[in-house]
Amino acid sequence: MIKSPFLEKGALVAIVATARKITKEELMPAINLLESWGLKHILGDSIGVEEHQFAGSDALRAKDFQQQLDNPNVNAIWCARGGYGTVRMIDLVDFSNFKNNPKWVIGYSDVTVLHTHINALGFATIHGQMCLEIEKRTEESRATLKELLFGNFKEITIASTSKHNREGKVNGKLIGGNLSVLMSILGSISEVELKGAILFIEDLDEMLYHIDRMLQTLKRAGYLKNISGLIVGGMSSMRDNAIPFGETAIEIIATSVAEYEYPVCFNFPAGHIEDNRALVMGAEIDFEVHNTSATIKYKQ
Repeated sequence: MIKSPFLEKGALVAIVATARKITKEELMPAINLLESWGLKHILGDSIGVEEHQFAGSDALRAKDFQQQLDNPNVNAIWCARGGYGTVRMIDLVDFSNFKNNPKWVIGYSDVTVLHTHINALGFATIHGQMCLEIEKRTEESRATLKELLFGNFKEITIASTSKHNREGKVNGKLIGGNLSVLMSILGSISEVELKGAILFIEDLDEMLYHIDRMLQTLKRAGYLKNISGLIVGGMSSMRDNAIPFGETAIEIIATSVAEYEYPVCFNFPAGHIEDNRALVMGAEIDFEVHNTSATIKYKQ
């Protein structure tokens, strides 16, 4: 997996909206943060534009993203926000120039489409907080993003807080993102190889039976059997029917992988949660789960 050039002070970061609409005013905390890091910024043509819920038409958002991909002066592309819509424009983007001049693409949630698509091309991406509401995330959320952009790949060690965790130590490529989005791109050119990978998943505002259905689909298709490890981030604001499903999202996932022997870590600090730490998707990592802790260590 190829890592893009790391940033230095004075580097240019393009801010674009690949999904839901957003205003420049909403971006000011993120812009101020970039400036505090010694970075410059440019706003894409999708910022401040709206077409229904989207930041302009699919064609406009794709053209904007394409311009930033092809702009030799841009060192990284930071997605402004998620929501829904990236999957509608991904097939309009040509990654030919990107392959010769790669740059970091940053975001999470709906931006999972970009992670898997770019990872499938052989390039790493950064799963981290988008511009919107970055001031409301933890200092670790902001610090880990900065560290990765500037090439400081620190290991992450957290307390092992779930009784459903499973101990073990494995090595593999870190792949994944939002569970619902991952399901939506299965069978497409944006699908990335999961065999032998360490799968990361997180999700927000889903019905519990939807979570179960997605896990059953992954299991029946052989994906859960063939991964080498599982990291579960925030499973936030889940909903239930009037007749309860009977398990939490964590319990549903734990049940779905109970027959496998690879290490599993729940409650990892990434996803739609306040502590949304940045991760390098596509990077090779050592993943270790013990009785009291879990660690991700990047292979340089």
